[in-house]
Amino acid sequence: MEYAPAKINLALHVTGRRADGYHLLESLAVFTRFGDRIELAEADEDSFSVSGSFADAVPTDGTNLVLRARDALRAALPHASARVAIKLEKNLPVASGVGGGSSDAAATLRGLARLWDLDAGHERLTAMAAELGADLPMCIAAKPLVARGTGDELSPVSGFPALGLVLVNPGVGVPTPAVFAALQRRENDSLPPLPSMIDFHTLRGWLEATRNDLEDAAHSITPSVGAAKAALEKAGAGFARMSGSGATCFGLFETGNVAKRAAAAIRNRHPGWFVAATRSMPSEGADGQD
Repeated sequence: MEYAPAKINLALHVTGRRADGYHLLESLAVFTRFGDRIELAEADEDSFSVSGSFADAVPTDGTNLVLRARDALRAALPHASARVAIKLEKNLPVASGVGGGSSDAAATLRGLARLWDLDAGHERLTAMAAELGADLPMCIAAKPLVARGTGDELSPVSGFPALGLVLVNPGVGVPTPAVFAALQRRENDSLPPLPSMIDFHTLRGWLEATRNDLEDAAHSITPSVGAAKAALEKAGAGFARMSGSGATCFGLFETGNVAKRAAAAIRNRHPGWFVAATRSMPSEGADGQD
């Protein structure tokens, strides 16, 4: 079983756009203990099946990033020819700003490299991932990091603790290209330097000096982004913001137990929404306790 965590953009600044149309970004991202799961097993024939809460929204043809990741690995390493059965448990909403499809593909690359005993290495897997999508190198790393450029320049963040988080999606998908097309401004300032000591309080103060430059554009397309953020604030989040290109919003809570109580309150008020209490994964060697 390979875990495919949700990717949460705690802050996301759009700092420019290249001549080829790709946007330049700076983002502080973390990965959560809640996410999708990939099961891989050698088989007589290739197969791909999807289960889970959001299975109906997942394509099962060659457009799926999981299958594209499998095929990219085979193309790069021709001796990786064994047939494989892939089962995806889809627990994350689709087109929701938490990198679900990218994380699924990254998990597939990691899992197949291990299943097939390939000498791929982290750098080679990251290079393959970059060919599949801008978010994939981050998802290969799957630890607290700052991403720059088009998402290909990654700087791990040391000393980053586990965070109590609640994820809320009002039941709508937001196409990323539409959000970028709706941007009013593409030349914005960079992220400020991170605090030297990161805990709940210093991080919250830092986040208040940052933005998600895609939030207003997503809200103009899907106003329920604002409702999701307001629900988190009403439930006592120390900080709330939209993740990625939306419409999922996250709330930051001082402990995992407080996050669980807040999630229960939001579910009671909005039974049709996706709501998940979780914790982010800390930096290696950092405090993972509440």
